[in-house]
Amino acid sequence: MPASAEPPLPPDSAESGSPAAEQAAVDTAPADIATRADDAWFTDLVHAHSTALVRYFARRGPRQDAEDLAAEVFATAWRRRDAVPRDAELPWLYRTAGFTLANHRRKHVDLPVEEVPEAGAVRIADDPELSALFDAELRGALASVGERDRRILLLHAWEGLDGEELAQVLGISRSGADAALSRARKRLREAWGERLTF
Repeated sequence: MPASAEPPLPPDSAESGSPAAEQAAVDTAPADIATRADDAWFTDLVHAHSTALVRYFARRGPRQDAEDLAAEVFATAWRRRDAVPRDAELPWLYRTAGFTLANHRRKHVDLPVEEVPEAGAVRIADDPELSALFDAELRGALASVGERDRRILLLHAWEGLDGEELAQVLGISRSGADAALSRARKRLREAWGERLTF
């Protein structure tokens, strides 16, 4: 080998502008773009839906917990960002909020096993959704339709969900959500009619 010829540089010591350096930049670029895109998506998600989530929690529990619970939902959205449907973010957030609220309530209920109420038992005095409604007849009618129907009715009335968004929150088909809302309304009308005292 002539003395003036330089040996080739190993790939990791390639100078800037060399083919190896350009390839290394190309190999890392998609990860940087995806991260920036994720950051932008998440920022937009929080700006667009934080108020709705805080209101969701404030209607269902102590106001001082609402922002913390909303933050938990957004943390879950960040961790599971690949699973969040880009065309139906708010319904996904409401569905996740329902699970987050259920977990939060379980953490704060300190009951011996023998005192745990049966599934579906509605305790009006302990339910902020029902106690916030001032009319005793309506509270009674809502309590009598059952937990699932009440949840559907309140998602529709308070959160303004119907159709596809309601279906996504409930984890069922659109036609199933429409039918569930129709049945819940019918049961509420029947319960209301039975309870009218004036």
